[in-house]
Amino acid sequence: MRFDSFSHLLSHQALALGDRIALRGAGVEYTYRQLCDRALALAEDWRRAGKTCLGVLCDGTPECVLAILSANLAGLQVVLLDEHTPESLLPRLIEYTDVDVLWGDEDLVQDLAPYLTAGVQNGAGRLLFFTSGTTRAAKAVVLTDRSLCASAYNGGAKLPLSTDDTLLCMLPLNHVFGFVCGLLWALSCGAAVAMGRGMRHYGDDCGFFKPTVLSAVPSLLGFLLRAGAINPELRLILVGAGDCPPQLLRSAEELGLQISFGYGLTETSSGVALSVSGNPYAMEICPDDTVTLAEDGEILIHAPTCIMQGYYKLPEETDQVLQNGILHTGDLGFLDEEGRLHLQGRKKEILVLQDGTKLYLPEYESALAQLLQTRELAVVLRQQIPTLVLQGQGEEQELLRRLAPVNADRPRNQQIKKVIFLSQSLPRTATGKLKRWELNQIIEETML
Repeated sequence: MRFDSFSHLLSHQALALGDRIALRGAGVEYTYRQLCDRALALAEDWRRAGKTCLGVLCDGTPECVLAILSANLAGLQVVLLDEHTPESLLPRLIEYTDVDVLWGDEDLVQDLAPYLTAGVQNGAGRLLFFTSGTTRAAKAVVLTDRSLCASAYNGGAKLPLSTDDTLLCMLPLNHVFGFVCGLLWALSCGAAVAMGRGMRHYGDDCGFFKPTVLSAVPSLLGFLLRAGAINPELRLILVGAGDCPPQLLRSAEELGLQISFGYGLTETSSGVALSVSGNPYAMEICPDDTVTLAEDGEILIHAPTCIMQGYYKLPEETDQVLQNGILHTGDLGFLDEEGRLHLQGRKKEILVLQDGTKLYLPEYESALAQLLQTRELAVVLRQQIPTLVLQGQGEEQELLRRLAPVNADRPRNQQIKKVIFLSQSLPRTATGKLKRWELNQIIEETML
């Protein structure tokens, strides 16, 4: 069923499904009726508090879900924040998005209290998700409960769940893939959602909750397969938010699992296309989306029900990618004879790692160029590892030692671990911009 708001979803499912389990966590569970009643009660608390914009330090618990839903019901703007964001960066994100009240870890909330703002006007219905991880380049995408519900409908139309299903959500709610495909997808279908108990329980959450459906980024899927952590009840895994190596999909299929690969963006409220049978990389377009291709193969998306309102307070950057209602994704692909979408790479200066983390390349490459005193370098993904491409010759281990100061400021999965030396100059446009797609082709030819 299509829902046009969180209020519509909660009230309808409370009447239709009543005492069926909607949400489970560690030692707590809510039926659909209880979830609706609790969200309405908390919404009244938010109204009495007189606040306008809630920043949620997402911890993946049922209480976190309730904070988000209830604040939306109360008419607050909701900003989804990663509780693991470096504390030095959180004040900037709070001030940028006009947060005037916080939910989350009590000590962290107290530390951040001095940075709360005067709030925002006319924020009802808006939910803000960040696009570029925890860097100064992070932008907040303005979505709505309406667009997120529409995206969940799209997923359910292509991959319907039943009221007997349990979806295990081990993904961060501050990531739109986690929020839609780890939560709303199931709730809109009337299935139960089991909220994972955190990283310490990645190896045993499947055994504990016994899900029939799982949403995962490629790195999480790889961990579960290596650890033998897949429970026998599991029938379907939806993989998204990053490139997935074929061997991972084959390993999952060998266990008798149905694998669906999804493509979507924060700017489209998550899902645009899903594979539902046969080739996992041949994806059917979701009902509310229309995909066309530019002359250079860039994927263009028209999705009136799901598209973002824009980047928060960044009208010029919004206009660069959203033109006449068409989102210019910066991704490259093609449509096969049956109209299914195949991905080929990215034009944007962003790399998406296996866990869905986005690596903002101009910022990263600028730091490397300053350290190495050369402009002739680039960062690419090779076997899902950030790899430095450098014109010239050298010794890899020595260069990696020189990179230690830059690596030290990055999480482990974002650190440079490999170096490729090229004898030729890196390909650039007439204005000096790096041709990343052409560079990847050169690397492939060099590595043969």
